[in-house]
Amino acid sequence: MKHHPISLFGQHNIFFLKFFIILFLSCIATRFNFCLSNIPSSLKTLPLVGHLSFDELSLTKASRDFGNRYQYHPMAILYPNSVSDIANTIKHIWNMGHSSHLTVAARGHGHSLSGQAQTHGGIVINMESLKVYEMNVDVIGNDSPYIDVSGGELWINILHESLRYGLTPRSWTDYLHLTVGGTLSNAGVSGQAFKHGPQISNVQQLEIVTGTGEVVNCSKDQNGELFHSVLGGLGQFGIITRARILLEPAPSMVKWIRVLYSDFTAFTNDQERLISEENAFDYIEGFVIINRTGLLNNWRSSFNPQDPLQATHFKSDGKTLFCLELAKYFNFQEMDIVNQEVERHLSHLNYIQSTLFQTEVTYVEFLDRVHVSEIKLRSKGGTIEHLLLFQMKIFST
Repeated sequence: MKHHPISLFGQHNIFFLKFFIILFLSCIATRFNFCLSNIPSSLKTLPLVGHLSFDELSLTKASRDFGNRYQYHPMAILYPNSVSDIANTIKHIWNMGHSSHLTVAARGHGHSLSGQAQTHGGIVINMESLKVYEMNVDVIGNDSPYIDVSGGELWINILHESLRYGLTPRSWTDYLHLTVGGTLSNAGVSGQAFKHGPQISNVQQLEIVTGTGEVVNCSKDQNGELFHSVLGGLGQFGIITRARILLEPAPSMVKWIRVLYSDFTAFTNDQERLISEENAFDYIEGFVIINRTGLLNNWRSSFNPQDPLQATHFKSDGKTLFCLELAKYFNFQEMDIVNQEVERHLSHLNYIQSTLFQTEVTYVEFLDRVHVSEIKLRSKGGTIEHLLLFQMKIFST
């Protein structure tokens, strides 16, 4: 006897399935309507050049960050088209008083770790909407050239804009697809920090929106307490809407080197030696590698091993290794001199001799190397989190 497919599943099961689907959709609609009903009507009438969004998908996205440890669902997302949008929104919330229980969080590229860019039932400000501002580079008749940028601008865009003038910021993070306000709120550390300090040490001036909605300019000499509080302040002392970043002449090429250690003491001694030597390298950074199978073969796409035969025989499987990453900036006509200097410095180090990898790349290729690896990883189904979390950084600061 043949059974109708629906009879196999059961009429009562179909009924309950439909019931739960309707109930689930009703819960979503109820939650959305509840959120809308709890939005102060005055927020909906704010005079904004940009706009407030209450879209559920956008709210869900803004409730997560890079750390993926906390999820706080906001009431709305502000997409500002001007600094006044941010100032008017914050001032309005301030005037509503504590009874409103509304909080505000600035969100750049969402790479915070502990929910700093989230707010439960409050307003998340999407700072990348401020990228509409033009970047302004001042180089004429100025001994200290600088670039004025929006707090929501990405560092990779600042790099390309400043290079048009033969200039570059002094200090970076390893990943450039982050916002200015985001990294300046966290310090901004990478391998150049031993030489120039973190990114917050290379800021000349800031424009801030305070917790009361005031737009304030500050520097070391003007509103200095606010200036130093906001830099590295995790967004708790104001929102960075504009920053003046110091620049220096840009190199065209980079000598990029990686060497491995199995002994931690030798690794740290060499690292300390290099940062204490004047003009040895422009970038010095170390990290720990654990259980990386076929590590050296994976690096071959970027590096040419000094001794391919020995490098092939080196077994990294299951070992805890320490990598020293170095970079020397130069221009084309300086290549021979730089090669000699690099060889001299490397001759004094105690790394595993068969693990020397070095290559020459353009300045942009070196600074944007993590993003290139990210693209490769995403093509294989991975994420930037997987790339960055596999190595624990030991910065040379």
